[in-house]
Amino acid sequence: MSFLEIKQVVAGYGPAVALHGVSLSMEKGQRVSLLGANGAGKSSIVNVVSGLLPVRSGEVWFQGERIDGWAAHRIVGLGVSQVPEGRLVFPKMTVWENLELGATTLKDTVQKSRILEQVFDLFPRLSERRKQMAGTMSGGEQQMLAVGRSLMSQPKLILSDEISMGLAPLVVRDIYDTLLHINQELGVTLLMVEQEAKLALEVADTCHLLESGRIVASGPADEMAKSELVRKVYLAED
Repeated sequence: MSFLEIKQVVAGYGPAVALHGVSLSMEKGQRVSLLGANGAGKSSIVNVVSGLLPVRSGEVWFQGERIDGWAAHRIVGLGVSQVPEGRLVFPKMTVWENLELGATTLKDTVQKSRILEQVFDLFPRLSERRKQMAGTMSGGEQQMLAVGRSLMSQPKLILSDEISMGLAPLVVRDIYDTLLHINQELGVTLLMVEQEAKLALEVADTCHLLESGRIVASGPADEMAKSELVRKVYLAED
């Protein structure tokens, strides 16, 4: 069985169906992007995996365990961490306190300290601002904090949702460079939702294209970038 496997998942919000029998699989160490317009179902897939959106039918498997129906905190304990859309840091808590909250599943204080220093090595700016209230930081710094917080649970899989939203291109590139380092050097698998199609194709090795809650195309990112549909609709090329 694959590292992550989603099988014929149907899910939605209230009476609205967001995912119509979606299936996809990932292997350990992969970088997978979900591409599509707003409302296509990208974030819904991430929320299904993290336990934030209940599955109406179908199955979700992670490392050989079926996890659909599990509480979100239990899924975090298994090694799945999410960087949510809009960052969602706790504005009236310090950088340090936000990071500490990310480590609630860890009981070993030595391990927590080691991971915290690892986060500060990846994001030196967070170390400099460890006593600063998160709400007073820039959008880019808050996104660094959201990524750092996701690392505090020592994840095997990171789910990132619209990291580029509202940020300057150079900041976005720096954050994605760090994510790629986390993938390549730490072995963390990445499932990424990204509205910027060109960026989504650059940072991934595999891409799935969604329309109206269904996967309509999948393949290696470099091949997807050459497809007529992606070039015309998502990359705005003639």
